[in-house]
Amino acid sequence: MNKFFMKVATAVFIMLSPLTVQAATGIETYHFDKPHTNIMWFVSHIGFSNSMGQFMDYDGKIILNHDNPQLSSVKITINTASIMTGQEKFDAHLKSGDYFNVEKYPTATFNSTKVTLQEDDRATVYGDFTLLGITKPLTLIIRLNKRAMDILKNKMRTGFSVKTTIKRSDWGMTHYLPFVGDDVIIRIEAEALIDQ
Repeated sequence: MNKFFMKVATAVFIMLSPLTVQAATGIETYHFDKPHTNIMWFVSHIGFSNSMGQFMDYDGKIILNHDNPQLSSVKITINTASIMTGQEKFDAHLKSGDYFNVEKYPTATFNSTKVTLQEDDRATVYGDFTLLGITKPLTLIIRLNKRAMDILKNKMRTGFSVKTTIKRSDWGMTHYLPFVGDDVIIRIEAEALIDQ
């Protein structure tokens, strides 16, 4: 009985130890879990349909400040050459100077400047988005889906959904307007694992 109790106590301690460390500081730092994250975009194609694609290579950091949630932050860096639609010729055109000009501007970045908590595990994140060398304000609407211990990895995992809409012309991407839409819908479904 004592041996069984010790095994259970040890297992519980191992599972809770990351929580204990983070609770002491009130701050948790996460990085994206790429197999469970998608950065997707949608844009009108002459009104007939919405073309869609995603970015396959990116990095990012999320800092959750539980004592002062408004001091939480998000940082995302996207490798623009990783754009993928499933159509090789279309991908090549998107990478060209007509659109993302990936040779001259290999990355796009978002850096948060302010976080405002809303109801029902939602937040509005304000920040600066840089694309094609132009930096302008961008607002993300975020829903926290779940935050819990991943018992397989013995780490805290968090998952969230993000949405926003940008006008590509604001960042100098004007090719084929107005036939290809100006409004670009961005959706991010993401999971992140805590740093230890």
